[in-house]
Amino acid sequence: MRLGITDAVKHLIIINVVVFIGTVTIGNGQSFYTWFSFYFPMSEMFQPWQVLTHMFMHGDQSHLFFNMLLLFFIGVLVERILGTKKFLFVYISSGLGAVLLTFLVSYIQFTLSISELISAGFNEAQIYDTLKSGMYNLQWEALLSERSFKHLVGNYNSTMVGASGAIMGILAALGLMMPNREIHLIFPPIRLKIKYLVVGMIGSDFISMFLTGTPLLGHSNTAYTAHVGGAITGAIIILYWKKNSMDKYRWN
Repeated sequence: MRLGITDAVKHLIIINVVVFIGTVTIGNGQSFYTWFSFYFPMSEMFQPWQVLTHMFMHGDQSHLFFNMLLLFFIGVLVERILGTKKFLFVYISSGLGAVLLTFLVSYIQFTLSISELISAGFNEAQIYDTLKSGMYNLQWEALLSERSFKHLVGNYNSTMVGASGAIMGILAALGLMMPNREIHLIFPPIRLKIKYLVVGMIGSDFISMFLTGTPLLGHSNTAYTAHVGGAITGAIIILYWKKNSMDKYRWN
């Protein structure tokens, strides 16, 4: 097998690093977050391009470092199997899938909380005006459960940044294509079959999303729903290509 970094992975890493440098040096460290983070679409801060640009943004140096490290180790393998164009298709599609699932889950939670307030006698237009102002009605906390209040206010003010949704799609793709290939991990320094890495990382996100509601791996603000969305998207694409591997859509 050829050694060294592949073209798409190299350029993705460069773009992410350049964007991070811009993030911390332009506009007192806030301008890029305002322009390029993914805001909840019901918020006045949302812009259509954020659906794409958020996946090149990162919160801090460690966020960037670990995402790029994982992209390097798994992305090179996937790009060599699929080729650059199909690798980029899986990568970008997985990033978009991460946004889609995050929005769907957040929107359902948000609208259910809105419905609770409307049932309690609040006007929908006034609710949105209050959310925009940031001056929350104390009655909301009394009427809503802690979770419902978080779904209302938290989702409205939420932002999402990072390449991890796209990277989880690449990881899922690798797990389907080379499940028994062994790789060297850095943390911890052991050899592990790719299928176990996939189950451990993506499985923990599924547990967080459907059972615990809090991340099992990573920081408290880890976007596990985005990880699940990216992984599902990457898996669907690879399974489709495998199913049609005897026609013009062959992947290997």
